[in-house]
Amino acid sequence: MDEDDKPASLASPACLLHEVDPAYAGLPDPAEPRDWPQVNRWRKAERERLIAARLAVPAETRAAFGAAIAAQVLAEIGAADGLVVSAYWPFRGEPDLRPLLQTLAASGGRTALPVVIAKGQALEFHAWQPGDPLKRGVWNIPIPAVRHPVIPDVVIAPVVGYDPACYRLGYGGGFFDRTLAALPRRPRIIGVGYSGARCMTIHPQPHDIAMDMIVTENGVVRPYDCTTRALT
Repeated sequence: MDEDDKPASLASPACLLHEVDPAYAGLPDPAEPRDWPQVNRWRKAERERLIAARLAVPAETRAAFGAAIAAQVLAEIGAADGLVVSAYWPFRGEPDLRPLLQTLAASGGRTALPVVIAKGQALEFHAWQPGDPLKRGVWNIPIPAVRHPVIPDVVIAPVVGYDPACYRLGYGGGFFDRTLAALPRRPRIIGVGYSGARCMTIHPQPHDIAMDMIVTENGVVRPYDCTTRALT
């Protein structure tokens, strides 16, 4: 069962409706007490819609978007020497940042991938750089073949949707929020996704953790910054 079927679910909802009244969109007013079952139903539907929308984008367009996102993420990270940076293996149309991992590793950074251990548990981050062996993990997503847990300084997290407060709509399992809350120190958290995934609000719950920024093909969004700093 999706965690969105329960009150303590991962955040999300009215994506691409930032100029639409919440009542018209079928969501409770953000200022009013929230009907969580209603919000969670909306999240599930929006998640499916947004994933379908990004998969419908031509592969060459997604590749161009991914390259623009990677360049801006690299600029935000700055000097990578000595940093542990975790990204992800691209899944269901997510921006492909594997070339970014290669660039970071070549400049002295240590790179890693997140690994699902079990449902309801926090992720682990295992050291990996392009060229290292892989094996199939949960959902057949490649993970490092050798278990080498690390604690990242920077976590790059893919988003299905995001809002102006930089809260993230993921896949509904709650893995990233659970993981970030359990780490001994808070890393820098960079959400990445496409600008079309912007949401009016995700109606965050107390356990939801905002990203420090969201990077899209159009630039960087910081919490409650209604304008996006365009790429130059």
